[in-house]
Amino acid sequence: MSDPSKPSPPELPREQSPAPPHDSPIADVPPAEAEEDFSTLFAASENKARARRIEVGDVISGKVIAVGQSTVFVAIGDKGEATIDVSEFRDPASGETRVAVGDEIEATVVDDGTRSGTPVLRRTMGRHGHIAAELEQALVNELPIEGLVTAEVKGGFEVQIGTTRAFCPGSQIDSRRGGERVANSEYIGRRFPFRVTKVEQGGRNVVVSRRALLEEAAESAAQRTWENIRVGAVLTGTVTGIRDFGAFVDLGGVEGMVHVSELGHARVAHPSDVLAVGQTVEAQVVKVAETTDSRGRRQVGLSLKALATDPWTTVAERFPVGTSVAGTVRRLESFGAFVEIAPAIEGLIHISKIVTDRRLSHPRQALSIGQTVEVTVLAVDPQQRRLSLSMVERAKTERDANERAERAEEKRALEEINRPRSLGTFADLLADAKKKK
Repeated sequence: MSDPSKPSPPELPREQSPAPPHDSPIADVPPAEAEEDFSTLFAASENKARARRIEVGDVISGKVIAVGQSTVFVAIGDKGEATIDVSEFRDPASGETRVAVGDEIEATVVDDGTRSGTPVLRRTMGRHGHIAAELEQALVNELPIEGLVTAEVKGGFEVQIGTTRAFCPGSQIDSRRGGERVANSEYIGRRFPFRVTKVEQGGRNVVVSRRALLEEAAESAAQRTWENIRVGAVLTGTVTGIRDFGAFVDLGGVEGMVHVSELGHARVAHPSDVLAVGQTVEAQVVKVAETTDSRGRRQVGLSLKALATDPWTTVAERFPVGTSVAGTVRRLESFGAFVEIAPAIEGLIHISKIVTDRRLSHPRQALSIGQTVEVTVLAVDPQQRRLSLSMVERAKTERDANERAERAEEKRALEEINRPRSLGTFADLLADAKKKK
């Protein structure tokens, strides 16, 4: 116990925290609010750091900042770097390395840095020595791997991936329909990226698919293409299939159809007469279905005719009334015959304008499809797209000309007969008498 008679020691002054500067942002902030602001900033910093964290399998973009003998260094995000093997940029055919500082690249993360300390990227698996490990990694992370199609085997193709032989089923080598797939020999000797679907027996049984990657790329392209699809839009595509009723066109992951009636202003017997698989075409969107079909796709109607010049706009200048022109009989109906006098320009010859020497019950009694005939333009109506033709006008003209010529000859002969004649002089009469003797 302390002795109350003794004076207590003087109380030492408590250490005080230095006052914040007058211009400090928390100088006038109460302690509770300052603590709350710090927590908010810390959480935001954690979220930002978490957002920048990359994971194996991520597809990221970056800029090449250095190119070494065996490694390419890529800047990814805020002060982050990753490496990628220089062989990723080497052309297998020529051996030329095609990469330079400043190039923008897109690659897949195969190591987030936990093993090597630095993130490692791959553009294409299968070009490195550790094939077995890469196959497992490609299977787990669904990464593309490069392979060389070396032969056609029963049920599919043999694919060489480094030192490993893999199998690609015939249905997985392409995304095209069976009837439109290119010849199997076209795949032999070509390199493609593949998706690994099975790895068994320590890498001795490997199954791959190219179709899976093609469909993924098509789906990604389709999302971008749908942003541009609307009625009236003009798009470029590739012909992927031809049927009797029209042609299918790939617009970039979205398939549209050009009906045979929309291939052009001229009549088309079959789409293959004007288009071929693989041909690039420019078409206008004329219809977009509101609902989807059984496969979950919306139908897109296309037209080549909508972008072509309408020949009827100049038909009156090209074929004025009275013009005689050669044409081809295209159709025969009970009331007359349709004759094409120019591509996409057809006119009608009424049955009464086919012949003049007899009465026809049907045009086929005088004409046949494909026959070339000489016709005369009687009337032109560009707005209604109607052209009236005749086969008898020229004959009538020739007949009228002959009749006029005959009448003129008859008139001249009558005038000669009826012309008054004089008896002549006495000497003329003696001469005539001698001739008669």
